[in-house]
Amino acid sequence: MMESIMEKPVAAGGGGGGGGGIKHHGRAKSEQLAPSQSLSRTASAETVLSNADTTTGQSRKSSFGRKQRAASGGGGNSHIRKSRSAQLKLDVEDLVSNSAALSRASSASLGFSFTFTGFTPPPQYMHSADPATFSDDDTPMDIEAGTRRRKKLMTEPTMPIYLKFTEVKYRVAAKGSPREILGGISGSASPGEVLALMGPSGSGKTTLLSILGGRAGGGAVEGCISYNDEPYCKSLKRRIGFVTQDDVLFTHLTVKETLTYAALLRLPRTMTRQQKKERAMDIIYELGLERCQDTMIGGSFVRGVSGGERKRVCIGNEILINPSLLFLDEPTSGLDSTTALRIVQLLHDIAEDGKTVITTIHQPSSRLFHNFDKLILLGKGSLLYFGKASEAMPYFQSIGCTPLFAMNPAEFLLDLANGNTNDVSVPSELDDKVHMENHNLENNNSKNDCRPSAQDVHEYLVDAYETRVAFKEKKKLLAPLPISDDLKATITSSKREWGTSWWQQYSILFCRGIKERRHDYLSWMRITQVIATSVILGLLWWRSDPRTLKGLEDQAGLLFFIAVFWGFFPVFTAIFTFPQERAMLNKERAVDMYKLSAYFLARTTSDLPLDLFLPVVFMVIVYFMAGLKATATHFFLSMLTVFLSIIAAQGLGLVIGASLLDIKKATTLASVTVMTFMLAGGFFVKTVPPFISWLRYLSFNYHTYRLLLKVQYDPVPEILTTTKHMDNGATEVAALVAMIIGYRVLAYLSLRRVNAPSS
Repeated sequence: MMESIMEKPVAAGGGGGGGGGIKHHGRAKSEQLAPSQSLSRTASAETVLSNADTTTGQSRKSSFGRKQRAASGGGGNSHIRKSRSAQLKLDVEDLVSNSAALSRASSASLGFSFTFTGFTPPPQYMHSADPATFSDDDTPMDIEAGTRRRKKLMTEPTMPIYLKFTEVKYRVAAKGSPREILGGISGSASPGEVLALMGPSGSGKTTLLSILGGRAGGGAVEGCISYNDEPYCKSLKRRIGFVTQDDVLFTHLTVKETLTYAALLRLPRTMTRQQKKERAMDIIYELGLERCQDTMIGGSFVRGVSGGERKRVCIGNEILINPSLLFLDEPTSGLDSTTALRIVQLLHDIAEDGKTVITTIHQPSSRLFHNFDKLILLGKGSLLYFGKASEAMPYFQSIGCTPLFAMNPAEFLLDLANGNTNDVSVPSELDDKVHMENHNLENNNSKNDCRPSAQDVHEYLVDAYETRVAFKEKKKLLAPLPISDDLKATITSSKREWGTSWWQQYSILFCRGIKERRHDYLSWMRITQVIATSVILGLLWWRSDPRTLKGLEDQAGLLFFIAVFWGFFPVFTAIFTFPQERAMLNKERAVDMYKLSAYFLARTTSDLPLDLFLPVVFMVIVYFMAGLKATATHFFLSMLTVFLSIIAAQGLGLVIGASLLDIKKATTLASVTVMTFMLAGGFFVKTVPPFISWLRYLSFNYHTYRLLLKVQYDPVPEILTTTKHMDNGATEVAALVAMIIGYRVLAYLSLRRVNAPSS
């Protein structure tokens, strides 16, 4: 009997197809039951079905749904209960209690119905279990975290923001004429609601989400978008959370470190450091991440947390600041259905705290679909439906579009948005239009073979919405909000504030940078590479004697190799710095997490301790094995020279990477530059033509090589230099220092150009 209750809403929204599904199950029961039992139960079923019809359009936010979530510890359908002591109490139990055979038949039919149609009933038909029926051993467990969700600790009030947008259009430049991405989209979302933007790929979901979140690209935006009846302003940034489709996180930071650093940077300076850390821990427990809090995020080459946990970390990064508006771009992409359901239920819990949640969704399951309050259906940049998600199926039924059989409502709507009518019953006027067009083209197809084109379906749906719904919805949007003037004023009166001072931003980013990159810099592969190279060099130049001409030339070759080796590695390490972190930089700068100058200085200086560790190991091995001057003064001067070379070379890599922000192009340019500097370094060519002799002064290899010669040999033999004499080395030191500063200034200006700070 339960399957009839479950399938009745779809039958109502899907026309005759849904009814056929119910009759099929009725026949299955009648074959198993006695005639008298069948007639008796059929009458009861009809009574229940009629009651179900009256509740089909109810909102998901019923008090019953809230009781269900409370009973399951906040996890809803994403929790597992041990069946040893669980006893489900269904409202239809009285209908089947008199017949064991009917109960077994209904259970079998129900299982078949779920498997075959893929349909999930709305929440009002899914009854929660009595929490008293669970023993202590039957505690609901989180599927991914494995622990009970902690009670919400974010108790401070959220400033409600009502979002309204009318006739939003978006055009981008294209060859010939501008291309329209969005064509007059209108809608609204209120605190406590989850608005889903749904449509096929390329329909404009992400574009609309970005525009509403204040992240419009370089195109032209038209229309009216208001937040509490006020236009967008920069101060809204700290009241908006935006979760991108890609999980932009640092690979080698743990979950706890990720959220802690975000809290330290984003939360207001009125909170102490300890309070910010406590907020991060509250978010960890609220999102059920306590089990994996010390696990690295991971990535393509590093094992870490699961996809659902990673997505929850991204959401946690945004709800740290207690935003009034939360935007999410396809938060369920790449997740299994159970994990996706947990994410959507999490969004519902967030909305119940007084937040406005807007999310794009690509192809939700029926269970996910029934968790949305409002729905916007887009097709080719046009609005096909806006209203309550529970009323979408009745609306399309009213315009003559119904599924031929029971199916997931989301699949049905996406088929319509794509213009696919293979499994959809279309209205007679659309069929008549197609037949008329075919008749005019003298193409006499039979009615069964004639289907409307995708363009015909799209035009019909757009016209139907404009004539039946759009005017009424736009009239609602034009009505003023019932909110106080003080609440409206908070949108424009609040000033932009940084969460921390410049020095605090620098110190936090410095510590975060060291923790993130220590795994790469101090990996066993890199350490083995440096040690192996240094041992090979030490053996090849074992106890070289500079007192002979041959030994002198050999030592000069070693010194030049050291200058080239520790100029090559820093360049090709540094060129990856900004291209690899570009997405993270854009994401964090978009929410005013820190100033660009603090990030740049912290990013470049946090590399230094790691960049200088391996050269020390290298020099300790090579220097004494090769028989260079074994005094503390000569060793430390040689070490200082190598350090200057490394920092200068690193600056060159930063300039190239920040200017191009493309790893392939940056690698190509760096290869040519490093090779040129090596050839002009003064070892391979002693006599350089005057018209190109200036090139050697741009080479850090040249200045490093001359300084190493000066440290080892005083005076330097003329046979080893390109000049007749050398001074005390001040010129070379000044040249390297100028490169260190100059390269970094150029890198900062290049980065500022491509990532202009928010005003």
